[in-house]
Amino acid sequence: MSAPFQKSANLHSLLSFLAEHSILGKADVLTERQIGIAVFGKPAGYSPAEDSAVRVHVRQLRLRIHEYFAQEGRNDTLRVDIPKGSYALEFHESESETSPKPIPAGPPPETGKTRRSYLRAVLFWTALAAAAVCAIGWYRAANSAARSRVPWPLNAVVQPISPTRIVVSDGNLCTMRPLASKEVTLEQYLQPGFVESLTPPHLDEKFSRMMTYVASSELTSFADVAVVSALVKLAGPNSDQISLSSARSLDRRDLEKGNYIFVGSATSNPWVTLYYNRLNFQMVEEGIGGRMFFRNRHPLPGEQQEYEGLAHTGSTGEDYATISLLPGEMGQGNVMILQGLRQEGTEALSVLLSDAGDRAKLEAAVRQNAKFDSPYFEALVRSQAVAGAPVSVDIVAVRTLQP
Repeated sequence: MSAPFQKSANLHSLLSFLAEHSILGKADVLTERQIGIAVFGKPAGYSPAEDSAVRVHVRQLRLRIHEYFAQEGRNDTLRVDIPKGSYALEFHESESETSPKPIPAGPPPETGKTRRSYLRAVLFWTALAAAAVCAIGWYRAANSAARSRVPWPLNAVVQPISPTRIVVSDGNLCTMRPLASKEVTLEQYLQPGFVESLTPPHLDEKFSRMMTYVASSELTSFADVAVVSALVKLAGPNSDQISLSSARSLDRRDLEKGNYIFVGSATSNPWVTLYYNRLNFQMVEEGIGGRMFFRNRHPLPGEQQEYEGLAHTGSTGEDYATISLLPGEMGQGNVMILQGLRQEGTEALSVLLSDAGDRAKLEAAVRQNAKFDSPYFEALVRSQAVAGAPVSVDIVAVRTLQP
């Protein structure tokens, strides 16, 4: 592909369209409105007077063509141009006196009419080849763009022009809460001395050293690692917009801009409590280390009021998780919450997001149950775990959330 045309799929498509219809003599199709509809996907009733996309791109194409013939194509004997005030291509032979005239392979044309027919045939096949090259270039560019597109629903929080922060759970909080037998709110979690407040008094020296290590470390779970790995892979070329941080290192002011993905429930990632009042499925823990379940605040027919999962991590049976997409708490960007009752439930969400078929089922369920037009939703997901690993995933219930 020639250098002047390498970076614009729109110009490839435009040149191909203009060449094809110019060669076939379909000048009636080469109007600004028809070009806008056929090449740029404009609606049938759009106003060219208000939308200058066609004029701007034709002007760019004219400049690129001139650039080509001034550089790579300076020795070409056949030239192409787009006259000002027209969208039909003009083809003409180069008038360069330094270029030797080509010697025809066959007998010389006998009449002017024969010569004109010969020239038209040359112009036709040359222009058709150029149009084909442009079409191939456009197809490859579009195909490449499709491959790099972030799939739904991750595309709401991973975008090429906006930063995304993945906030993983605080594994140390899970360890220290049972020792202190104490609930931790987000406000307490953000206090500088919250770790010391969870440390039991009068510890022996060895246990004290272990607690100091736990308090000063930023640890997370294998389930969170699996989720992060799946998200980065799905983001593809857009993964350079993603940054990673622990729940402990996040600051309240950070939420004022960008997109966020929170991994883990309130027991390990207190930040998710900021959004709990906007969710129908709320994670509940009955006392520190007690029974855990999702409460269905407004059950629909056929739904349960509670969905209880595994008794503890590493066992076999059913576990539950939720995936929620909401507008940002500060009105900027979007937020995705991925939380399981146990690690198996959280890890199951990485399985769901990684599988195109599972994503399609989730999207179909969201669309089918939508009560109003909104891109935001929450879904309750059930997984079957064997020896601590999720082996199957299915959608239990969905809700549409207000923008």
